[in-house]
Amino acid sequence: MLALFAFLGNFGETYGGNRHNVAWQFADTVLGDLSWQNKFHGLCAVRGDGGGGKTWFLKPQTYMNNSGESVGSLARFYKIEPRDILVVHDELELPFGTVSLKWSGGLGGHNGLRSVTAALGTRDFWRIRFGIGRPPHDDVAGYVLSDFLPPERDALGGVFALAGELFRKLLVQEPGPLLAEWAKKKVSLE
Repeated sequence: MLALFAFLGNFGETYGGNRHNVAWQFADTVLGDLSWQNKFHGLCAVRGDGGGGKTWFLKPQTYMNNSGESVGSLARFYKIEPRDILVVHDELELPFGTVSLKWSGGLGGHNGLRSVTAALGTRDFWRIRFGIGRPPHDDVAGYVLSDFLPPERDALGGVFALAGELFRKLLVQEPGPLLAEWAKKKVSLE
């Protein structure tokens, strides 16, 4: 079972509505009732242990590019193996409205994933990827650090509802059997 869900993003009001913060925006919709504490260089919360063990939730407060400091310190402290970690992040290579479950793989130039990989010593961890699409220009950094456009913001409710289905399943079952169904699910944006 997954023991740690890490939601990558940047802290501070300036970044709240950014595409790069879609994982935090999602976390706020599905984890609103948790009690968050400042620990492990991030905001940390736990659910359990009703006999099924504990599940940790983490929003690193190290800025995106150093997310691994937070993820790695919590994982080492609680002896959580990388195979039991799920990282939630934005994904340029998927069109907006796409939610994807993935095991391991490349980094796609994502500095948050690069940092987590360095901290864990492996790319072998689970991921939920939120498609944000590629910009129609070369300023990728400016694009990911810009807010969603109004039509995209309006569509996020449907995207988060879809991702919420996957998230709730991952809280109670192994991710492997869900891979085929959740490789790239897309919300209808019409």
